[in-house]
Amino acid sequence: MSDGPLDDAAAAERAVAAFTERFGAAPEGVWAAPGRVNVIGEHTDYNGGHVLPVALPHTTRAAVARRDDGRLVLVSLQHPGAEADVAVADLAPGTPGGWAGYPAGVVAELRASVPGGLSLLVDGDVPAGAGLSSSAALECAVALALRDLLGLDLGPDDLVDVARRAENDFVGAPTGILDQSASVLCTAGHALYLDTRDRSSEQVPLDLAATGLALLVLDSGTTHDHAESGYGDRRRECEEAAERLGVDLLCAVGDVADLDRLDDGTERGALLLRRARHVVGEDARVREVVGMLREGGDPRAVGPVLTAGHASLRDDFEVSVPLLDALVEAAVEAGAHGARMVGGGFGGSAVALVDATVVDAVTAAVADRFALEGAGAPRAFVVVPSPGARRLT
Repeated sequence: MSDGPLDDAAAAERAVAAFTERFGAAPEGVWAAPGRVNVIGEHTDYNGGHVLPVALPHTTRAAVARRDDGRLVLVSLQHPGAEADVAVADLAPGTPGGWAGYPAGVVAELRASVPGGLSLLVDGDVPAGAGLSSSAALECAVALALRDLLGLDLGPDDLVDVARRAENDFVGAPTGILDQSASVLCTAGHALYLDTRDRSSEQVPLDLAATGLALLVLDSGTTHDHAESGYGDRRRECEEAAERLGVDLLCAVGDVADLDRLDDGTERGALLLRRARHVVGEDARVREVVGMLREGGDPRAVGPVLTAGHASLRDDFEVSVPLLDALVEAAVEAGAHGARMVGGGFGGSAVALVDATVVDAVTAAVADRFALEGAGAPRAFVVVPSPGARRLT
């Protein structure tokens, strides 16, 4: 892992050199896809709601060449000694496992177009397990590579679907389309306002630097894994709540007040009410933030909405952890206009909206709080909304 994201030229050069050293010939191309940070809108995507992510400057790169022996050979510079070599025909959930399952899942989705096999080298600087969609970045880089390399008729939504199915069906992580959509569809200088139900989207300008602000990501260092965490439990609870309410998806509920009938006096009913209250409330928060940004007012007003979103994720959805709660609290006490955990939860990162002049002060305050908690210093960086998946060479 490098200290910061490589620019496209340096990233391509590094991937080509590593691929050539490993496979004895240059790749046919190098593709990149970014991680993402979600400004607001957690756990709304699989409930048919709205999300507002931006692409990170950090990317995952895939250097790829076709083979003629029917095998898929996977190498990662971030996982030395954990190569995978498997026949394309034998790809199945769990074969291969670990990090290799993500690119293998994409190849499995498109295996009819790759009978000769592939050599694939992965490199990247998206922090893994930090709630910044390192897995989606890997999937989307490979999906784009295969589309271009094999001349497949796949539009942006098709690429999103291929990558999401790889994560859901091959790896076994029951995510929605937020992460893959952000990695493919985001553009530089904008946040992606996406309706996950009908898949309509809008690029909302987001130039925080022009107003003296910065979006600060703080990685708690507590890693998570959607395939192993309570993410699946939350999704099933949302589905049960929707069924009890007589709707197909929770975001079809118009108002939080309409959720009261979930509370039937049982412990289960109270739990489902909390889960649904977060989803419906979070969907409203996304629309509120987008309205603020469209109006061109002071983006500092977004801060309290972020903090309210964290409280909902902590109390109603119960996917935060004490270290993330401490991080958010310390950031706000140090002058952040608002902060919240990002990603699926159970670890990962938080994002804080801060004046650019206090980035260092907020970062130091969070580091001091982590020291009191007996944790290592968090990794911190400012996010500039960056472009989506692309070919580098």
